Amino acid sequence: MKKWEENIRKVSPYVPGEQPQTGDVIKLNTNENPYPPSPGVYEAYCAVDFGRFGLYPDPVSGDLVRALEKYYGLREGQVFVGVGSDDVLSIAFQTFFNSDRPILFPDVTYSFYPVWAAMYRIPYECPPLDENFRIRPKDYRRENGGVVIANPNAPTSIGLARGQMEEILRANQDVIVIADEAYVDFGGETVLPLLDRYENLLVVRTYSKSRALAGMRIGFAMGNERLIQALGDVKESINSYPMTRASVPVGVASLEDEEYFREHLRMVMDTRAWSKGQLEKRGFQVMESQANFLFARHPEMSGEYLFEQLRERKIFVRHFSGERIKEYLRITIGTDAQMERLMAALDEIIPDLF
Repeated sequence: MKKWEENIRKVSPYVPGEQPQTGDVIKLNTNENPYPPSPGVYEAYCAVDFGRFGLYPDPVSGDLVRALEKYYGLREGQVFVGVGSDDVLSIAFQTFFNSDRPILFPDVTYSFYPVWAAMYRIPYECPPLDENFRIRPKDYRRENGGVVIANPNAPTSIGLARGQMEEILRANQDVIVIADEAYVDFGGETVLPLLDRYENLLVVRTYSKSRALAGMRIGFAMGNERLIQALGDVKESINSYPMTRASVPVGVASLEDEEYFREHLRMVMDTRAWSKGQLEKRGFQVMESQANFLFARHPEMSGEYLFEQLRERKIFVRHFSGERIKEYLRITIGTDAQMERLMAALDEIIPDLF
């Protein structure tokens, strides 16, 4: 090793789902929304003033912040926005987790959490999910430097009830508790009603899943004014221009067509229910999902084998190598036609084993 290499920070990076570069695949591996955003979003995008692209955007993305405060019934100063929820969560880790006590998050959860913890040299511990892949609130009643709960959890798709989340909050009022609600719109139970009761609660959301805007990178956090101010102070110390001139009006427009939003949530959830039933008919064990994906295993064949066989048929799902979940597939809910193609492919694959 060269002497200068000793000072290079060494981390195991987050590995995202594969992004195929051809258009002839069915992409069910990164939990994107299969439907386009509302027509109002398209109109807002087309109306963006191209002539102002040479100017820096509003450093606080004020129009989007105010729209989010109004939409969620919050006070001024209770919303922070960032370039996707990963940006928001990364800044939250830097802002709030600075003690020598370990932060807590489950052993099976969003795999970016340990990456950030390692990157920012934050000690952490991972209470194990129970045998049914559920978070046990009692495991978070111990000394710690903060708590992060993805609710609904990923990749398991299972959510905690608000009362269970409050149990965790009651036991951890001296540290920051982050509720990562990336998938909550698909049937989870939000903790937003608890914001005024717990000043240490930060709720993080994204436009990438339920609002079909993964390509625009819009994330946000909601909490009391002191938490939001602290996030802003850290953000301003790293990169003071969080959102682009195009993403802000698009984000505002998405909030203005509630009927379209709710209808397309229902479409995804209806397809999720159908897909779960179809997988179970084919012998799969499928978790009860409150997200826009299913977490499933077949008792007679390996997850890796299924993953590879589907990939050969140009159907991309997600497979993880972790010991507890290596036999499972995480399957994003696509359109009805895409899910029918998935089932047809499984019908080709399964008999090959017998």
